[in-house]
Amino acid sequence: MRVVFVHGACVKDGSWWWHRTAELLAEQGVASEAPALPSCGETGESTGAEGPGLPEDVASVRQVLTASDEPTVVVAHSYGGIVTAVAAAALDAVRHLLLVSSYLPEVGQSLSSFGAEEPAPFLDIDPDDGTFTVRPDALAETFLQDCDAEIQREAINKTARQSLAVLEQPVQSAAWQHIASTYLVCVEDRGTPADRQREFAARAGSLVELDAGHHPFLSQPSAVRDLILGL
Repeated sequence: MRVVFVHGACVKDGSWWWHRTAELLAEQGVASEAPALPSCGETGESTGAEGPGLPEDVASVRQVLTASDEPTVVVAHSYGGIVTAVAAAALDAVRHLLLVSSYLPEVGQSLSSFGAEEPAPFLDIDPDDGTFTVRPDALAETFLQDCDAEIQREAINKTARQSLAVLEQPVQSAAWQHIASTYLVCVEDRGTPADRQREFAARAGSLVELDAGHHPFLSQPSAVRDLILGL
């Protein structure tokens, strides 16, 4: 078995966000990797109104998923659920989706389908530049409040300005409808409230809840490892 981790919005270096859980999985002989998302500037292309968006993110993840026929668990985090809905579709190697505080779109829905009329207060949106990101002063208290100080410090340099294009681009498939799926509700998440997560979880095959913030693979990596191995 291998694990492919698809990170969320407004961050870069998915391997860093995943590293605490990856190390524990490696001790059990389970390899994992985290594809780069072009819309977050991870492949060197300029982000912005004309930059890469959801289709390019999907292509990047799908390239990793199709590189091996080894049975694969995809761990999709937050925005990563939008990407995974398309990238994992119709791939026999993908045996399970673990959706962590993740969006679960129906065909035709986009990230903006789940947003409020007003932007979330923790976001910094630049319509002229065509990008958005998480406000640095809101990062720790909103998304990493249950992580240690070292992680909180390092995370500041792991955020990214992402193309606004991803907000409006609809998904063309919904892999979770055809692949076994488990939704991990992060009860203490201040970015995506638990009640909203449970609405998405109702679409998944099964539900697990954990008293964790938005990034349990950093704050409680042993629990995430055990959940994955249990799949």
